[in-house]
Amino acid sequence: MLAILQFDSPSLGLLGRMLDAGRLPAVAALHDRGTWHELETPATHFAAGAFHTLYSGAEIAEHGLFYPFQWSAPEQRVRYMTAFGAPPPVWERLSQLGRNTLAIDPYESRPPDDAPAGVLVSGWQLRDRVVLQPWSSPPEAHGRLKRLFGPPVAVEEVFGRHCADELLGLRRRLLAAPGRVADAATLLLGEQSFDLAWLTFNAAHVAGHQFWDLSQLDADGLDDGARNVLGGALEEIYEAVDAAFARVLAALPQDADVIVVSPVGMDVNTSRADLLPEMLDAVLRGGARPVEATGSIWKLRAAIPTGLRAKVAGALPDRVALALTARLELRGMDWSATRAFAQPADNQGYVRLNLRGREREGIVEPADADALMNEIAEGLSGFRDLDGQPAVKSVDRVRDAFGDGAHADRLPDLIVRWSDRPATLLQGVRSERFGEVSRRGSASGRSGNHTDGDAWALVVPGASSIRDPGRPARLVDVAATAAALAGADTGEMAGEPLLQRT
Repeated sequence: MLAILQFDSPSLGLLGRMLDAGRLPAVAALHDRGTWHELETPATHFAAGAFHTLYSGAEIAEHGLFYPFQWSAPEQRVRYMTAFGAPPPVWERLSQLGRNTLAIDPYESRPPDDAPAGVLVSGWQLRDRVVLQPWSSPPEAHGRLKRLFGPPVAVEEVFGRHCADELLGLRRRLLAAPGRVADAATLLLGEQSFDLAWLTFNAAHVAGHQFWDLSQLDADGLDDGARNVLGGALEEIYEAVDAAFARVLAALPQDADVIVVSPVGMDVNTSRADLLPEMLDAVLRGGARPVEATGSIWKLRAAIPTGLRAKVAGALPDRVALALTARLELRGMDWSATRAFAQPADNQGYVRLNLRGREREGIVEPADADALMNEIAEGLSGFRDLDGQPAVKSVDRVRDAFGDGAHADRLPDLIVRWSDRPATLLQGVRSERFGEVSRRGSASGRSGNHTDGDAWALVVPGASSIRDPGRPARLVDVAATAAALAGADTGEMAGEPLLQRT
């Protein structure tokens, strides 16, 4: 049996300090027995794209999924991610061989078309209509767990400024979440045998966004007690994940192989993605922006208080809320005059050309694409924070970084990688050529965000032995390992197994 414990999106630096301090004993014990790999990952440019790559073993240019709300060129609009086909996760490959999988809360996943062998549960430890929708296979599994352990709590992220009381409530929910994974896993592992157990501990991911620091909170509304409690929340939640690991490990067969993995890291929030639509507009118009600048959902978020938006969203059915969000992205764009636009993003910035022959209403001739990308990259690179420090680290061409693939056309054309400086309190950016762009509202309200890399895997052999892939380990190797140990043919997979049968 292979157990994959996904310690989702922790800070590698904080993890190391807590291991050194003896505060994560379960992970430390595995570390003493295992082999540590730093993983090459698409999170260098696409943080959210790492999840489909992790579960399927498909490269990002092959699946083209990198954000919950993506651009549909044939429709000239943004769609929620389920409008696009996804690569089958590795447990569906195993099911074809009659192998059973226990999967709990795979991030940004979707219900299978055909019920795979085993038990799959989503939206169990936490429920989020965007990235952790509630479903299960078989369908009754979710209800049974709910009856035994109680319902999952909603953790719906609403971009914008939050108050201390909101974060205190979030802390309580996140501290309980890892134990819910252990509750379900230990029950199900005791009832039947599985060839693969893939357990995703998402609380660390959410906590990293909200509890990296307290810069997103109004200092006047933060008393000493709340400051002390919230200031230690991230470390507490990492400890809760470790404690849940210990419970799961005790329930596994003694000869189980174990991989602890994280597909992307976490650090201070440096994103200026909310400023990109107007930065790009300024570059394309030579600084002469109209009074009504380009369509962007960030303007709406800034105009309506966070609490009110949360109440409105909470009153809507999930399907309606997702469709409405997609419709509001890039609303009101004049495509006949739009050469390029900023796609939805909350970390790196994504720019896509309105290309004739690719976009339904494209106006840029393919022969002019290179010159336009050069113009955009040069213009954006000149923006600086208001204190004069660079705002942009690089503007990269996606084709150069990721090449061709079956769904490379879903990816943006340019990725704006921001300066490493914290951006939570940033008020705007300025260019000598194109003028100043002021921040509207509080942007995402996150104090932490994903890093360019910091993906890793801790491979701990049980009945198997360590295998050298013959090159630096990559994120696609995790799914290849699960497939290989189950006896599946991995010849067409992009990854190499990190374990082999002895």
